[in-house]
Amino acid sequence: MVSVVIPTYNERENLQTLLPQLLYRFAASQTRAEVIVVDDTSPDGTAEVVQYYRRRFPHRLRLLSQPGKMGLGNAYRAGMKNALEHGADYVVQMDADGSHDHKDLARLLSPLAKQQADLVIGSRYVSGGDVQNWSLRRRLMSRSGAAYARTILQSRIHDITSGFRAWDRELLGKTLFTTTRSDGYAFQIEMARRAELAGGRIVELPITFTERRDGVSKLSREIVREAVVTPWKI
Repeated sequence: MVSVVIPTYNERENLQTLLPQLLYRFAASQTRAEVIVVDDTSPDGTAEVVQYYRRRFPHRLRLLSQPGKMGLGNAYRAGMKNALEHGADYVVQMDADGSHDHKDLARLLSPLAKQQADLVIGSRYVSGGDVQNWSLRRRLMSRSGAAYARTILQSRIHDITSGFRAWDRELLGKTLFTTTRSDGYAFQIEMARRAELAGGRIVELPITFTERRDGVSKLSREIVREAVVTPWKI
């Protein structure tokens, strides 16, 4: 069973595109897969979109509603825990805004199914990886942030801030429930490093990251501050 965990806050328009792409693809291929949307009580009607598709795919879609705006790390912890409790063999992290191509899912899952990896990261910063529709400033911020965290942590992961990942349940359980503390976007950095320290076999595969189609980016000064501080705490 594959569980795709998607955190959301005000992603109504993007989910109207992404959910049918995933759900109809899973149904057509008869893949044992589901989508878990973890919503931070979005005021834009995100939950209503999920419920609409849940009526059509009751066995392939779940909605977890957070009590408030709890942050990315909290959303992922809730969704991943739910996935493991429902018997997921592999758990995928994926953004709701269309920046990750759903067609790359099979490629990320393949090394797990072949038992060649415990964690597969969709990487912008290995050979063949790319970013589209970002300004030069945004590119420099992202690359320097990843390089900063990698240097502080002495990590071998090139794209340690990537949000497109596929986990084997054993490594995920070992990493998720015993060590993580970050509530925001630095959760990505912490999880990747904890996976390294746990001895997980980590593979990076090139992806093309495309800037969101609709809605507003969640990047803020607080997110940047957290990303600067977190590597020193791991």
